Amino acid sequence: MGFKKIIGIKKDEPADAGDKGVTLTKFEKPDAAHKDVVLTDEDVFDALQGVYDPEIPVSIVDLGLIYDVKISSGKNVSIKMSLTTPGCGMGAMIAQQAEAAVKEIGADNVLIEVVWDPPWNPDMMSDHAKEKLGIA
Repeated sequence: MGFKKIIGIKKDEPADAGDKGVTLTKFEKPDAAHKDVVLTDEDVFDALQGVYDPEIPVSIVDLGLIYDVKISSGKNVSIKMSLTTPGCGMGAMIAQQAEAAVKEIGADNVLIEVVWDPPWNPDMMSDHAKEKLGIA
């Protein structure tokens, strides 16, 4: 069981009131906030909707960068994704954000595999993404 401490200083209390004017409040919180969660593909895709390519104002899902999602044991997630170009300097950051987003919904382990087959192309984008980027 983890906990969070909040320390406060009492300003209005006299110093001789039996304490030193400092309070300590401890809030118990469970180690696994999502202990009973069983993830679905839809949960993972919903979480990844919040991950954006920093150079393009569209989610990696709408860009068509997510090629495959596999969930094992209910809480282990494997994702195959691509990037818009093999030389994308933001690839590591995008993968880290994707991992964090999926862990946030309760995944224990997340494996992000960046693949280049098939190569990404603009036809893989959702209609929403094409519209947003003005190429629909």
